[in-house]
Parts: sequence; C-alpha cells; structure tokens
Amino acid sequence: MLITATSSLLSLTIAVILINVCSVISKKSSLDREKMSPFECGFDPKSSSRMPFSIQFFLIAVLFIIFDIEIVIILPMVIMMKTSAMTSWAMTVSMFIIILVSGLLHEWKNGMLEWTF
Repeated sequence: MLITATSSLLSLTIAVILINVCSVISKKSSLDREKMSPFECGFDPKSSSRMPFSIQFFLIAVLFIIFDIEIVIILPMVIMMKTSAMTSWAMTVSMFIIILVSGLLHEWKNGMLEWTF
C-alpha cells in the first residue's frame, strides 16, 4: 500500500512539474510577436489563408477513396476463390460490384462527377 501511494504521489508531482514547465515555456514563445506573425516570403499575406475549396473536388476524393477500398476488398476475394464454393463466391463478388457500380451511376446521374468551373 505504501509503495502504491508513493508511486502515485511521485507521478502526480512529475505531472505538475511538467505542466508548470510547459506553461513557462509557452509564455515565452507567445510573447514574441515576430514569431507569431504570418510569414509569406517576407511580406504580409495578400489574401486569407482560409480559402474555401471546391465541393466537387471533395466528392471526387471521396470516390477515389471508396474505389481504393474496393480494390483492397476484392483482392482477397480472388485468393478465397480457390477455397470457397464457386457459386457463393460469384454471388458475393457480383453483389459487391453491383452495389459499387449502382452508386457510381447514381452519382453520375445526379451530376456529381461533372467538373464545373
């Protein structure tokens, strides 16, 4: 019991010391105005750094990730073809591909894949 209390007290002491040291260090860096100012080739930035991005670009990126995951799922299915029944394997693969293609056709029909400027 004494060992547990001692190690808990030591852990708490080290944590408090580290918190105090970090707060002292962070105060010194936040007081330096030049380090906290924006830097763009020595000049002040002309525009906001929070520029909005295109939602079409986001949708294309999500589609890319979905089809990457599809490849990761389909590759082990080829290996499992040797050990599983052919009809169940064919049904699983065809349902998987039908779901993905129908999702792609749905996005294409709704115009999500059109790149407009």
